[in-house]
Amino acid sequence: MFSSRDIQEVFGIKSKKTLEGVIKKFVDENILTRLEKGKYLLADANISDFEIAQFLYSPSYISFETALNYHGILSQFPVEITSATTKFPVQKVIQGKLYSYSKIKVNLFTGYYKEKNALIAYPEKALFDQLYMIAKGVKTEEYLDEMDYINIDKNSLNEYMVLLPENLKSKISGYIGEYL
Repeated sequence: MFSSRDIQEVFGIKSKKTLEGVIKKFVDENILTRLEKGKYLLADANISDFEIAQFLYSPSYISFETALNYHGILSQFPVEITSATTKFPVQKVIQGKLYSYSKIKVNLFTGYYKEKNALIAYPEKALFDQLYMIAKGVKTEEYLDEMDYINIDKNSLNEYMVLLPENLKSKISGYIGEYL
């Protein structure tokens, strides 16, 4: 995966018009696949949705329903690839898939690991992020009854609580008490 700028640097292209022509030729010849303006991948590349999500909008990490499903906590497969970001919330439809980015505070941008070229929330952090968005009124409680909490480490989950203001701590503690 790479940007127009990467192509420009690799081929030493100076002119914007020449760059556009080279990119168009590569796309037309199925060498490149255009993800969105200025972002491409090799047409035959085997790139995961998680890696694409990371590339499309950064900084971000896979979280919420997608990470909960990935870790086996939520059995329903989400209809979108959900990520946390410190930037503005945004949704993008790329190659028929919905990529959704929800904004969290900078101090909450933690609790993830790298797998291949994607950052993925740990199970407890994905659940924490989900509860955080529910407490803020951004997401609904619809999936909470359907989750399998057996492998959630409550102590790890509670470690994230220190990052919250008091009003959100009490709301999230209520959810933890009810569901875990």
